Amino acid sequence: MKIIFMGTPAFSVPILERLVDQFDVCAVVTQPDRPVGRKRQLTPPPVKLAARAHEIPVLQPARIRTDYEAILQLEPDLIVTAAYGQIVPKAVLDAPRYGCINVHASLLPKYRGGAPIHQAIIDGEQETGITIMYMTETLDAGDMLSQRAIPIEMDDDVESMHNKLSVLGADLLLETMGKIEAGTVNRQPQDHAQATFAPNIRREQERINWSKDATALANQVRGMRPWPVAYTTVAGKRMKIWASQVGEAPPEESQPGEIVQIDATGIDVACGEHTTLRLTMVQPEGKKAMAVQQFLQSNHGLTKGAYLGGEDG
Repeated sequence: MKIIFMGTPAFSVPILERLVDQFDVCAVVTQPDRPVGRKRQLTPPPVKLAARAHEIPVLQPARIRTDYEAILQLEPDLIVTAAYGQIVPKAVLDAPRYGCINVHASLLPKYRGGAPIHQAIIDGEQETGITIMYMTETLDAGDMLSQRAIPIEMDDDVESMHNKLSVLGADLLLETMGKIEAGTVNRQPQDHAQATFAPNIRREQERINWSKDATALANQVRGMRPWPVAYTTVAGKRMKIWASQVGEAPPEESQPGEIVQIDATGIDVACGEHTTLRLTMVQPEGKKAMAVQQFLQSNHGLTKGAYLGGEDG
């Protein structure tokens, strides 16, 4: 079976590696190189580096909607995608005799879109998983071929779930491809009425709203670590929150955003529903992430009774 693999970030690399071990991957399609970091150095995506290591030809169309002829000329039997990052046109979807399948990091029809791992954690889900599905022109709406769940632990964040789901996706993909070759795979239509969506994280979602309860905010912190990282403001400057935990109930008269306790182990901030969030790792604007103990040794200016956030945060 001749396969084209389409993917871009680190999530896709273990899936590509497993495919290469067992199948003929004739080409890899990935996003163009992008400027990265403060120096804006042009950097290839992780999938491109993995493909080069296996001496697999790489295609990087800027707009696959119009630039896909090179893909069709390869005449693949199957196209496999995993976090590619562009909408694949119908001409490409219809080309392979076995179709195009996608490795999606959610239990569809939940969390269609580009940030399913982030959103599942932010929403406080207790499990997520992998769905292998046929691709259609409608985003993540194709028939499902297989699905497997995995728990989200209380200490999981986007990075840890990303790593777990990447491995799970590779395993489930290979099982599913064996059934495709054998003609024993079962297509299950999604219940579109049950669909929920997880579009890419927007800038305004990063901001902490202290009127929410502490559990929701702790989930927000985990669901945005290590990227893009939730933040609040201190005297008009941003402070990213890297780690937190639900604390004890605050004093009755406290208001959301008010610091009700501050010591070397954490900064306790009053939240909505009479709850408290304890901040344990922060990143002041222009600084590196640090434990609260280290932060308090600097000229931070925070005191009990001060407020975080406000109209600008």
